[in-house]
Amino acid sequence: MKQAILFLALAGAAWAAPQDIRFPASFEKLAEKADEVVNISLDADMLGLAANFLSNGKDDQKKVKELVKGLKGIYIRSFEFSREGQYPMGIVEEIEDQLKAPEWVPVISVRSNKKGGDNARIYFRRENGKISGITIVSAEPKQLTVVHIIGLLEPGDLAKLGGNFGIPDMSWGPAGEGDEK
Repeated sequence: MKQAILFLALAGAAWAAPQDIRFPASFEKLAEKADEVVNISLDADMLGLAANFLSNGKDDQKKVKELVKGLKGIYIRSFEFSREGQYPMGIVEEIEDQLKAPEWVPVISVRSNKKGGDNARIYFRRENGKISGITIVSAEPKQLTVVHIIGLLEPGDLAKLGGNFGIPDMSWGPAGEGDEK
């Protein structure tokens, strides 16, 4: 479910100016409780350095290298826990309180009505009629993930970043469709 939501959000985004969100200070305490922690903070300079490790000869890596030139940052925080209820929903609210209209618009919302169900929201930031930021908040019973990507990209280009910089490979449709590998 997470990869499908991530793809839906990322595939249609056209990026312009950056707008950062602040990760709550309480994320540090969550990291102490979590069984697995992913903490990725790549600003434009770090993305440029990382892109230097990609090949100019391979078409897919060459495309990714070009895409990275327009990115301002990729920020991912993910916490996986052994039991349900090990993070307070107030942390989710703290992130989402920063994602308010008119700049931020929730474009996809997945909500489970059952106790302990998966919940996810995807927000786009609008600026001058364009999408200039994206934030994905995924709150599952045993996992909390926030993805924040800023920078300039054409629609559909983010799917090409899959498998690089901590972004999962993304495919869609029946097996084999949409896969360029």
